Amino acid sequence: MRLFVIARHGESALNEQNRVNGDPTVAVALTDTGRDEARLLGRQIAHMSIDVCVCSRFGRTHETAELALEARSISWETEPLLDDIDVGRLEGCTLDDYRAWKREHVRSDAFPGGESLDDAARRYARAYRKLLARPEQCILVVTHEIPLRYAINAADESDDLDGPTHQLANATPYLFDEQALARAVAVIERLT
Repeated sequence: MRLFVIARHGESALNEQNRVNGDPTVAVALTDTGRDEARLLGRQIAHMSIDVCVCSRFGRTHETAELALEARSISWETEPLLDDIDVGRLEGCTLDDYRAWKREHVRSDAFPGGESLDDAARRYARAYRKLLARPEQCILVVTHEIPLRYAINAADESDDLDGPTHQLANATPYLFDEQALARAVAVIERLT
């Protein structure tokens, strides 16, 4: 059975400050808590035969994967399609500012100078489709909360990509078999 182990990165400095970051060029390190979470992820997947690790372009995903896989010789790849949502001019703003903007807009509205939630969701579907086309049997993916949340809810065939699962723990492995990830792609594409 093919397995996709998808995890959100460990707690970052901006998570701790309740600020948003959608620009991969902005350096944001993990907190001490985030590093501990990444090491715990490593212990949780220690006995899995992982063929490759795929991360977004954000440093916090790479730092999480490095800590989780520190004693293992596993190849790595970066996949920009798994990047966090480009929030444009909301970069560095508070989560409250981000949420207030979202309440006043629909999913198809682009963040000022950024992308829309629907555009990001379609990007995530393309990323997951690329993962499904890979030959490896077990792929570790370290990404962000929103692409993971969308995959979980879509695999559960929810009509809402943001629910019912909403808040996800940092650096926690969520397991998808091939059928579940393919179902997630189909539902994301249907909803967007």
